Amino acid sequence: MASDLSQHYVTSWTSSPQAVWGDDFIFPTNIPRTLQNQTVRQAIRVSLGGDNFKIEMSNAYGSTPIKLGKVTVGIPENEKNRYALKNTVTVTFGGAEEAIILPGARLLSDNIALKVSPLTNIVISAFIPEKTVLQTFHWDGRQTNFIVPGDQSQALALSSDRFETTARLFISGLYVRSEGASAIAVVGDSITDGATASLNKNARWTDFLAARLRDQNIAVFNAGISGARLLSDGMGSNALSRLHRDVISKPGVSHLVVLLGINDIAWPGTLFAPTSEMPCLNKLIAGFTQLAAQAHLYDVKIVVATLPPFEGALPGTPLKDYYNEKKNILRLALNNWIRNADVFDGVIDADKILRAPDSPNRMKKAFDSGDHLHPGDKGNKALAYGFNTNVFTNQTKIKITETGVRD
Repeated sequence: MASDLSQHYVTSWTSSPQAVWGDDFIFPTNIPRTLQNQTVRQAIRVSLGGDNFKIEMSNAYGSTPIKLGKVTVGIPENEKNRYALKNTVTVTFGGAEEAIILPGARLLSDNIALKVSPLTNIVISAFIPEKTVLQTFHWDGRQTNFIVPGDQSQALALSSDRFETTARLFISGLYVRSEGASAIAVVGDSITDGATASLNKNARWTDFLAARLRDQNIAVFNAGISGARLLSDGMGSNALSRLHRDVISKPGVSHLVVLLGINDIAWPGTLFAPTSEMPCLNKLIAGFTQLAAQAHLYDVKIVVATLPPFEGALPGTPLKDYYNEKKNILRLALNNWIRNADVFDGVIDADKILRAPDSPNRMKKAFDSGDHLHPGDKGNKALAYGFNTNVFTNQTKIKITETGVRD
């Protein structure tokens, strides 16, 4: 096994782990309770490419070890049918094909010598031989993944007996060996995770940003979790508790982008948090200020986005009370503070990019997915292209303009 001393790795893709919730939660998990003698096959799209990379597997919330019988990576025959593979390569861990992910731990593979082009898919297959209770996952992968019987980790085509899920299991990171490259981490909620982005189309706003920055040798990795919050645990751990795991510890990270806070404001009084009170502005400010302080301690620059408009959010759903005027007043106050705060290295004015010119508390119709909370594909692209990328290259803070575009 070749030494990795002095080799420079950069984070090209991540999926932030979440604890699997119980059946009493408002959303189903969309995964089986256990796996045994089954293979999980998942496609991921890398940001930057390279000839050598490592993958990371996670058991972050598990109370028992996970045995991996065999793990492979494969290159799809084409982008349209990403599960028809040209070939597979067996992944090793410390020179062995079998490995254990310890409870609460992550497991890093040996180097994988396989060429991966930028903005393309690879397929990762993990054979789970023993009965394994699933306690860690990423709920909303916006990608159809498969669970199939037996060891099909080396199969070029899967059997027709398949369990389909859009959740992700085990795989949590991919790190490419790339000299001179850097990475941007994006921490957010469902707007970043891509809740309403087209399935299997890589149409999250972070996907468009990765395409935009490709030629600058900058990777973009998505650390969003649907239902995430800044100050409290939601459908994932609060932002401060996962900052080191999901951002600081990642190789090559130079910048952190944060688009977070709407669930802190809007969850209280809904089925998500029926007895909770809205946080005050000062508590939100304290949370963002602490994120900045911790990022700067590790020499990571932080860019914060304003919260997009959400008037009329989630109509006709059990969460129809997600929006009210009091919540919107707090959003506007937080946005005003973000625009003028001196603790960040830059600001992306997502509010100004996405809002309707004639109704500033609503999302522009062309950008709206239809639920008045999440951008659709066009809105995600508009957000990714709606600011000056000098925000990631300038050494001094980028000042905001009246149009929401950076100078």
